Amino acid sequence: MIKYPLGFKKEKIDENKKHVNYKNRGLSLESLINDANKYYEVNDIAFIYKKPTPIHIVKTDKENTIIKAYFEKPSTTDYNGLYKGKYIDFEAKETKSKTSFNLNNFQPKQITHLKNIDKSGGIAFIIIYFKEYDEYCLYLAKDMFNYLEKENKKSISYKEIKEKGEVIPLTLAPILDYLKIIDKLFF
Repeated sequence: MIKYPLGFKKEKIDENKKHVNYKNRGLSLESLINDANKYYEVNDIAFIYKKPTPIHIVKTDKENTIIKAYFEKPSTTDYNGLYKGKYIDFEAKETKSKTSFNLNNFQPKQITHLKNIDKSGGIAFIIIYFKEYDEYCLYLAKDMFNYLEKENKKSISYKEIKEKGEVIPLTLAPILDYLKIIDKLFF
């Protein structure tokens, strides 16, 4: 019989514990979008990239590990690129709320940036992941602006996002095919 150094404990199953859904465990919204963008690029469908956050490195150690740095300027949005000759710019956000998406997740500069993209004829939107529902929604920036002007609230209701936005179904390749929704809405 082999004895492990720290022993081997059989995990006891508690019948009263809530069932946990492990469907997308380990897959963050950002990694799903990055995978989709890679798929689009490799298949010459679209060219959409994650924008790096501009930082200024102050100090590194001997192995060039960053020890001290600061943000040079506030970032605008997470992703931008081209699809079918149209400029695309969007932000990716997650929420644990079951009832709304809090707009405090946005910096004023991001809102202004999305307004400018929309005003200039680009495609501006948000992909929101509702963790409690395990649901991905695409919500156009112009709908967010209209809602903000009309409702004057600090959050967008889940109901509003479901009514005006689109649920992005998970597929095989890419898993989060958000361009299917863009096709439906714009092309």
